[in-house]
Amino acid sequence: MARYFLLLLLFLPTLGRADVTVPALLTDNMVLQQKTTVALWGWAIPGEAVTVTAGWQKAVAKTTADAQGNWLVRVPTVKAGGPYSIAIAGKNKLQINNVMLGEVWLCSGQSNMNFPIAKGEGWRTGLKNAAEVIAKANHPTIRLFTVAQKVADSPQRDVSGSWAVCSPETVGTFSAVAYFFGLEIQQNLNVPVGLIHSSWGGTPAESWTRKDVLENNPLLRPILTRYNTGLAQRPAYETALAAWKQEKADNPQSTRPKPTDPLSAGSNKSPYKLYNGMIRGLEPYTLRGVIWYQGESNAERAYQYRTLFPALIASWRQDWQQPSLPFYFVQIAPHKSQNAEIREAQLLTLRTVPHTGMVVTTDVGDSLDIHPRDKLTVGHRLALWALAKDYGQKSLPYSGPLYKAMTVKTGEARLTFDYADGLTAPGGGALREFTIAGPDSVFVPAQARIEGRTVVVSSPRVAQPVAVRFGWSKSPMPNLFNGAGLPASPFRTDAWRTPTQGKN
Repeated sequence: MARYFLLLLLFLPTLGRADVTVPALLTDNMVLQQKTTVALWGWAIPGEAVTVTAGWQKAVAKTTADAQGNWLVRVPTVKAGGPYSIAIAGKNKLQINNVMLGEVWLCSGQSNMNFPIAKGEGWRTGLKNAAEVIAKANHPTIRLFTVAQKVADSPQRDVSGSWAVCSPETVGTFSAVAYFFGLEIQQNLNVPVGLIHSSWGGTPAESWTRKDVLENNPLLRPILTRYNTGLAQRPAYETALAAWKQEKADNPQSTRPKPTDPLSAGSNKSPYKLYNGMIRGLEPYTLRGVIWYQGESNAERAYQYRTLFPALIASWRQDWQQPSLPFYFVQIAPHKSQNAEIREAQLLTLRTVPHTGMVVTTDVGDSLDIHPRDKLTVGHRLALWALAKDYGQKSLPYSGPLYKAMTVKTGEARLTFDYADGLTAPGGGALREFTIAGPDSVFVPAQARIEGRTVVVSSPRVAQPVAVRFGWSKSPMPNLFNGAGLPASPFRTDAWRTPTQGKN
């Protein structure tokens, strides 16, 4: 008898794992996308029959776990509302409560997306009016899910996290940009909003990109080559670092530089590993769209970002089987470490990738702080894109002026723009941040004036204009806006070689 009980205890963990289970996203307080067909999935014993009963419909969805124990059903959803319950049954039964139907957005990127409402450690300085924002954050139909940060060598089937009802008690540590975006969507549409926040500071876009996407693109393959070379150099680095530390201990005045640290296998900057650990486990949860704030960590390879960022967008759309998935992103704010080329790469993504939108932040940056504290403006401008493009508010202005074309006549360059209604320089001052070049490719400061929907640029030093640049610096402070108060994106009219071209 004792032996029988011992065997039973040994097998209990196996029996527990055989229960029908669901991923972290399918739990109490979640929001499912309204008026579509949503994916609900999980795991069970191979061949086990699974039924899913959603509170908003009479029909029961049925399926059978495959040979690996995976199961998935697709359930139609009705218009926004709730709360509902969802019952899932196999050999055991689960119930998910307080489920809302509404709008679901994935919010991802690096530190400026990770930046919280309340003050935290280090660079997490929080909003200037954090106490006021938190006190007012009683929004029970907004639900917040933060994905636990994880580096993974292989794609993970699940993430760690849980849904929280938005309240003063839960909102403080949440992404400020994501919160303000979701709040504006909720207040405009009066529907529940689910925000899935998955970000990590200091991470390049390749960390969030599937490995095979990098492997199969010759322009991106050098990312993996550099990473693998770094891993091979790791033992030599450890030896050199130990010697450097000993030398500094023996001679504190030593000026020998610290050895350069190649990426370790567990670094959050490693290619594809945040996709494995923090994105793959979210699929195929049905989304309305994605908002993205990232790029700072790719500035040194900005020209490569022209290829990398569109590849990331395309691969996420492929993974979610949503080829037109809206993808709205933030152009990097002015800062002494951010070159003009990374903003250009983002602008080119807007121009070449359908169903994207870009928020310009030249007026809300901080040249000395790469984490500007005004996240309300950023969230608002992201919401403008969604409201105009996805929610039928077509008359709502959503973009600042975008350079369109240039003509040259009698020593002046005339620039035309899209989204140029009511071009203005607030305060009535002279337009700033325009430079102009002739055939010698040497740019000099230029005078610029608004004429209707155009800007005329010239300089007495350039008799034959060939190219114009605007806001083309690390920390520009331009003042060209349209009548909706939205700033113009930095741009250049030339295609001359730039410093990051060729950097892989």
